[in-house]
Amino acid sequence: MGQIEQGLERALRTRPVPSSAEARLRFLLAAHRGSTRRVATVLGVSQRTVQRWVTKKQGASRPPGPTQIRAIEEAVLARWQPRVRARLRAQAEAEGFVFHTRARFGFAAAAGSSDDPRVRWITQDLPGEVARELFAARDAGAGEQQQTVILARALGHAYFRDGGRRAHGLHIAFSDVEFADFSIG
Repeated sequence: MGQIEQGLERALRTRPVPSSAEARLRFLLAAHRGSTRRVATVLGVSQRTVQRWVTKKQGASRPPGPTQIRAIEEAVLARWQPRVRARLRAQAEAEGFVFHTRARFGFAAAAGSSDDPRVRWITQDLPGEVARELFAARDAGAGEQQQTVILARALGHAYFRDGGRRAHGLHIAFSDVEFADFSIG
């Protein structure tokens, strides 16, 4: 998961996701009304394996392996705060969002010009159309590079071109994203 994807995930949560494997398993059990069979089906393991993971008996409990920990994490993230995520996504698509980043950004210009690509801290309001395009690309399985292109086009228009009032027709360079955060609402 790249920086942009992580930033979107952080923006769509109001509470932190459980961090330990034990807490994540408790969440999955609660989400499936205590059914170890349903949790086992979701994780692709046997019901007995899930029972071993959650047992409190001394010596009977076995921790999940690295592959199972990834499966547990993915299952929890897919089910974490679905209504909150839907509300924040709808709000971002309707009203836009604020994008905070530190990345190499600028026009592809002659060396030494003030618009030469360099690492910049940028905080910029972006419209709902950008949020819709970004979420649609993400839903379609777009990678970090495609999401970077969407944000580069939007940032170039809003940040350098001042909403289309200047610097027409110049190519935007946006790369080396160190972090990306989104503020919705």
